[in-house]
Amino acid sequence: MTTGALPAPPSGSAPADGLVTTTHVIYGLHTLSVLVGITTAATIIGAFVFGLPSILAVIVNYVRRSEVRGTYLDSHFRWQIRTFWYATLWVIVGWLLFVTIIGIPLAFLLWGFDTAWVIYRIARGWIALRDRRAMYV
Repeated sequence: MTTGALPAPPSGSAPADGLVTTTHVIYGLHTLSVLVGITTAATIIGAFVFGLPSILAVIVNYVRRSEVRGTYLDSHFRWQIRTFWYATLWVIVGWLLFVTIIGIPLAFLLWGFDTAWVIYRIARGWIALRDRRAMYV
């Protein structure tokens, strides 16, 4: 049975504490986007994909990515980046379904699954980070 996370690599490739903090901040920014979606008129997935906190988080992922190479944080950065871009892809697919009129129920269903998937990915990743474990990507 797999848990979705790998044990942290040997201490020789341990990341700097500042990078661990940065990774926590990135998960926090993604969580903030979800909370904005819950507490405002925005949808959760819409706030995640189009909200400033998540956009800022993915920019930080790309800017700091080279600094985490060779550490378990590299897997978290890939996890976070892929979560953002796959969520964006499914939002676009949902909009394409939505404009067909007949696909509106499918679009809402897709966005619902996308929302649940994003919340799951953020939670699973952040828990693994807390435990200093790498993510399967």
